[in-house]
Amino acid sequence: MKRFLKIVQLSVLVAFGFATTAHAQSTRTWVSGVGDDANPCSRTAPCKTFAGAISKTVAAGEISVLDPGGFGGVTITKAMTLSGGGELASILVSGTNGVVINAGSTDTVVLRNLEFSGIGSGISGVMILSAGKVIIDHCTFDGFTTDNVEIDVTTPTYVSVLDSVMTGGAIGVSIDSTSGPGPVVAFLKNVTIQGANVGVQTKRGVVDITHSNIQSNKTYGVYASVGYIDLADSAVALNGTGIQTSAGGAVTLSNVSILNNGIGIGSGGGSVQSAANNLSAGNTTPGAPNGAALVQ
Repeated sequence: MKRFLKIVQLSVLVAFGFATTAHAQSTRTWVSGVGDDANPCSRTAPCKTFAGAISKTVAAGEISVLDPGGFGGVTITKAMTLSGGGELASILVSGTNGVVINAGSTDTVVLRNLEFSGIGSGISGVMILSAGKVIIDHCTFDGFTTDNVEIDVTTPTYVSVLDSVMTGGAIGVSIDSTSGPGPVVAFLKNVTIQGANVGVQTKRGVVDITHSNIQSNKTYGVYASVGYIDLADSAVALNGTGIQTSAGGAVTLSNVSILNNGIGIGSGGGSVQSAANNLSAGNTTPGAPNGAALVQ
């Protein structure tokens, strides 16, 4: 009888252990400006930082923000959503990156409604090293010394930046990796990039930009050093040079306003193709497309 009771007790303990392990991570966790990373990150007992909450969130789960606050930098190694909701959710960093994404090749990472602030010494706002898809939606960036969004991957990756504003930095959005299998594609829609050294640059792959403003960037608005930039229904204004390519790079233009730049279209050795429906005005040196005309 005693042996039977011990077996029952052991079974209960094992079952409880499995239940505890299974529930150690949640599909949705929460952070708060008055939270504590020792908490379970539930809605009623939120964590203090994104880094504290991520270990308690299952892959493909979501970390949501309860109230305004600064929630620190974080490295994401799995499918994940960071959602600021309707609050002022800030990632405030100094001397480091805001978010580093080093996830699996099929993982999707979503960053939504977040304010990235490097306070003048942050490195990159979002550094993407590996992921299948990354979506950056309704975010703002300022105070970073290198890139606001840096894509430095060696595997096929798709990045979408939507309804976001970037100010300052070396480059607004860059594809830095120069080699690797498969496509690297960045899609920008309703994005404003201003006050950087270069607005958008690619060294590999394709950047598609639509309904966006690339303005007041010191050296180049858009720069295809290698790879392709497709620009449509957008404005490129008040930059040192609005459109620039190097040998191995190409830019296509459709319904683009090129306004008040030092040089409208530069002559760096690459190809610039136009759909012949663009506006160029107020540029000190207008420049001109040098590639075959696009078919509308």
